[in-house]
Formats: sequence, structure tokens, C-alpha cells
Amino acid sequence: MDKAASGAQSFQLDRQFRISYNGLWLFYVLVDIALIMLSDLGASYLYNTFFNPLPGLHSPLGVGAFVAIIYILIAKNINLYELTHLLDPSKCFSKISLAWATTILLVTAMFFLFRVGTEFSRLSTASFAVLGFAALISVRLFSAPFLRSFIKQGSISGRRALIIGDRDELEHLSSWSLLLNFGLREVGRISFSSGSDSQTLSKEDLSKLDYAILVARQQGVEELAIAFDWSQPGLIQKIGERLRISPLPVRLLPDRVVSSFLARRIFSTTGPIPSVELQRAPLSRSERFAKRFCDVLLAAIALIFLAPLMIIAAILIKLDSPGPVIFRQRRTGFNGQTFFINKFRTMSVMEDGPQITQTRRDDPRVTRVGKFLRESSIDELPQIFNVLKGDMSLVGPRPHALAHDDHYGTVISSYAYRHHVKPGITGWAQINGRRGETQRVEDMEKRIDLDLWYINNWSILLDLKIIWRTSFELLQHRAY
Repeated sequence: MDKAASGAQSFQLDRQFRISYNGLWLFYVLVDIALIMLSDLGASYLYNTFFNPLPGLHSPLGVGAFVAIIYILIAKNINLYELTHLLDPSKCFSKISLAWATTILLVTAMFFLFRVGTEFSRLSTASFAVLGFAALISVRLFSAPFLRSFIKQGSISGRRALIIGDRDELEHLSSWSLLLNFGLREVGRISFSSGSDSQTLSKEDLSKLDYAILVARQQGVEELAIAFDWSQPGLIQKIGERLRISPLPVRLLPDRVVSSFLARRIFSTTGPIPSVELQRAPLSRSERFAKRFCDVLLAAIALIFLAPLMIIAAILIKLDSPGPVIFRQRRTGFNGQTFFINKFRTMSVMEDGPQITQTRRDDPRVTRVGKFLRESSIDELPQIFNVLKGDMSLVGPRPHALAHDDHYGTVISSYAYRHHVKPGITGWAQINGRRGETQRVEDMEKRIDLDLWYINNWSILLDLKIIWRTSFELLQHRAY
């Protein structure tokens, strides 16, 4: 481990079974729904058994489900499913009482207004109210010790986070408080010396930040959290700018002074203490799932229909010039990960090193068959396998060779942002005339601007629009 890692703990992937912090509240919601419905069923059974009313006056499960929905909406609004309340039932006793009483009164008033109250016995309703309240309180009392035990064992899993901060702030951040207050499971931490100059970042500091990005990539980190004294806004801003290379969300945790005030408030974000999100992930989990689903579906369909064309192209390449049919070159993908891109070989060279010459118009290195394949973009079809593998998407910023990434990454400040999403076979820049050779830095900057616009404005409809327009672009044979 180098000098930059001197402030870091050991980083190891934990394979033990864990319960999701973000899914914990949903588990309790389902439990409460079940308890309320069972309470209504139990109250109806007791009433029918001991007081022998006319049968079939109402459907207990239907009423219980309706009451449960009202209660859950109220309870969620007053934060009854936050971890702090789940761990200490004494703190939420009054809130549960308020939420349940409000629910019973609202439902009773609604039944009265809609003139269905005569179908329900007052004794049965009172029994339901008592049973439901007892069940809601009991499950909290019973589950709290088990929940605390799970946390101590590390079985409650928050979002995997790498903590970056100065020593003074990190000393006051325990793994318990990170999970309890912010829903974070600490993968490791990287510390800076306290009292750093807020105007500059030393080479050692920059190395630590680069190391943090590397660790986050290797350890499957979901979020970067920074903990510094808020009286150093210049330092925080510079650290945030450096971390923008990573596509991960970056969260600024409140310092000790701010936390002492915020902890008294009742509102929250992902925990009882709010935090400031300096950078959000470009796509949410649901958006990534939707994009991946469309990629796999459309790529599989395309492969079925284009397989004959790909076979013919492979035969022509083999007959035209010596060498492999598929050209594989290292490219940079999502989160800076490298992968091998697949293309039909169209040139007499197989460059993949620190020096790569971009293809020019009438380039003598292009073979006869290769010229046709490039003009028709058939040479890009093997990238369908990259999409199915997960290295690429159908639509996204076009991946560049590593040599070009290294060069433009040093001269264009926003260049690394294009790695916040998976690279694509086609993209917004390509359908807007920014494909092929970039002779000047200004040409690449315009391409990057279009790529960043796509990342910031992504939608499924936009992807479909780009795919549709790409099909017309291919008919014009603009590539070379």
C-alpha cells in the first residue's frame, strides 16, 4: 500500500448475509399491515362468538386492509419507521398512540359520512381498536432487542460507503452512528490531517482522493461520504470537485457543531439527521434497471436479425486480408473500468497502446472490405455482445481508446464526467454530427458537451429517439 493509503483502513468485501437498511422500514410496514388485518379479524371473531350478532355484517379483512392503509400513511409521515424509533419503542409510544387514534377516528368519521356505520358494531370496533393498538406496540417491544442485536452483529446493511474526512471529525463518527443517522455501512475511511489549508490541496491530499476513488471502484462502494469542518468551505468545494471523476453520489455529512443542532429536529432525509448531497448518481436504481432491461431486450432482438449479416461480414474480412475477424481494443467504461470492445477488423493494424492514431478520411490503413464496413457502420455490430455482457449500453457516450482518454482527460476538465454512465454503440453526439476524427481539442469539447447533455437529460424515450435517428444516419454513410 502506497503513501496515499496511509490514512485508510483495510478494505474487504463482507460476504455475510445482511438485511437492507433501506428495506427495513418496508418489512415493518408489511408486519403492521398484517397485524392490523389480523386484529380486525380477531375482533370480529370474538364478537361473533360471544355476542352472537347477525352473521356477515361486514368483511373483516376488507375493513382491516382499509384501516391499515390509513395507518401506514400517517405513521410514515411522522417517521415511525425510522431506525431510531424501531430501536427504542419508548420514544415512539406516544407517536403510535397518536397515529392509531387518528386512524380510528378518521375511519369512523368516513363510515359515518358515507352512511355505512350502521353495519358495524360499536363493541366490535372498540375491540378492534384495543387489539390493534396492543399488537402494534407489542411487535415494537418484541423486535427491538433483536434489531439491536442484528446491528451489533453487522447484519443490518446500509448503503456501502467510503468515508473521507479529517481526523477530528472522523473520531466522532462511529460505524453505529453512520448506520443509525445516515443509513450508511462503512466500508472503510480515509483520513486527512486536521487543519488542512482550505485554499489548496497538497499532492498527498490529491493522491488520497484518487486512492479513495480507486478503492470505491474496487470494493463496490455505493456512496462517498465526506466529513470535514464546515468552517472550511474552500476545502470542501475542492474535494467535491476532485471526486466528480467518480459517478458515485457524494454526500457531505454535518460536522460536530451542525449535528448538535440538527439532531434536535424531527425532519429527516435517509435518517434522523439530514445531510447535503453534493453530487447525485446520474441514474437512479429504477432508471438503471429500465435502461438495462431495454438494452438486453433490444440487443437480443438485434442479434437474432443481424446474425446472417454478421456472418457474411466475417467471411468477407477473412477473404480480403490476413488477420483476425474481430478487433478487440481496451476502452474506458462506466466508473473508469476498462473493458475490451469488439469490432469487425477494418484496418491492417491492431493498435492498442499508449500511441493510437485516429482514423482519417482515405486512411491507407483501412482495407477494401473495411472501408465498406466502416461506411455502413457494420463494423460496430459485434458490440452487441458488449451490451449483452454489460460493458456497454445501446445508447451512451462513445468509448474512446485509453490513449485518447489519457490525453483528453488532462486538457478537458469535464472529460471524465462521460464515464458516469455506460458507453454506447451510438449516442447523442453521434447523431448530431460529432463522430469520426477530432483534429482539434475544440472538436472533442463539443462532443463532450453533447455527451454531458445526454447524461443530464436521459430518458427511455430519448434512447429510443437516438436509436431511431441512428438508423437514418447510417443510410447517409458519413463514417470513414
